[in-house]
Amino acid sequence: MAEPRRRLWPFVVLAVVVIVGAAVGGEILHLHNQPSPKAGPLTVAIGDNVTVQYIGVLGSGPQQGYVFDTSILSVANDNLTWPKALEFSYRGNASAYAPLGVHVGPNTPSGGYVIGNTTFGGVVTGFWKGLVGLAGNQTKWISIPPALGYGPDNPACLVTAPLVVSVPVLTAIPVANFTATYPEIPKLAGTTFTDPTYGWTDQVFSVNATTVTVQSMPSVGFTSSFIGWPITVTSITGGNISVTNDITGANVGRILGNSTTTVCGQTHYIISAVNPANGTYTENFNTQVTGVTLLFQITVVDIYA
Repeated sequence: MAEPRRRLWPFVVLAVVVIVGAAVGGEILHLHNQPSPKAGPLTVAIGDNVTVQYIGVLGSGPQQGYVFDTSILSVANDNLTWPKALEFSYRGNASAYAPLGVHVGPNTPSGGYVIGNTTFGGVVTGFWKGLVGLAGNQTKWISIPPALGYGPDNPACLVTAPLVVSVPVLTAIPVANFTATYPEIPKLAGTTFTDPTYGWTDQVFSVNATTVTVQSMPSVGFTSSFIGWPITVTSITGGNISVTNDITGANVGRILGNSTTTVCGQTHYIISAVNPANGTYTENFNTQVTGVTLLFQITVVDIYA
């Protein structure tokens, strides 16, 4: 087992990083030997493998200043000092928070490098470049533009939706689709359940061999925040329900919406634009780290040659 060239004092650090494997299908390199320590002050060089503590902060956009990821448990638990971005996800248990193994340089095998019990993987270009020259016990902020991070937003992941939606009172659903969508709801006329999109009461209106007809049963003035923000039923006429999304430009970048369909691999999105003149808003299914500057504050824990 290779030992670190020098044990560096553990240091709490701010930075966020999303591990990105380089393209070498599934290869894992096991390192067993190391050169002698470099003369003079020890600093990170290209080709090194390092462990770092980090906190990742969004550096631009409506959520600027909010933490999107961290390797530090105390930061993950502290929402007062370190407010969290909309898509921040707690890792589930304390043991999941530990220094991150990073290979410093391009072309990292997708399986990373293994030294002892630690895997050192690839990260976005701006992150590993920001580590070069960093000494132990030195805290440093790194600013990463989209070109050196996760790139620009993908236009295909932007969905334009109307601010006012017309929903039919009666909806005919093929039996197989009803069973898949509502696995716990009996196909019996009169059965009531909560609408998965809007939160009002639905009822199984009728059933035959091929179709289940569902009746939506809100009243005018019904409100909910079932999809992530307030909606109001403004009218029910001609067999249609008018639903108004109560959002404005002030909500841009500050609301996480839920979707019953998957777009670009995600079932949630951030509202990235509201256009009252056109009566539309934009659902952004890109991840929150694309199209923005990322800020990291990092400290190196160990350096391995």
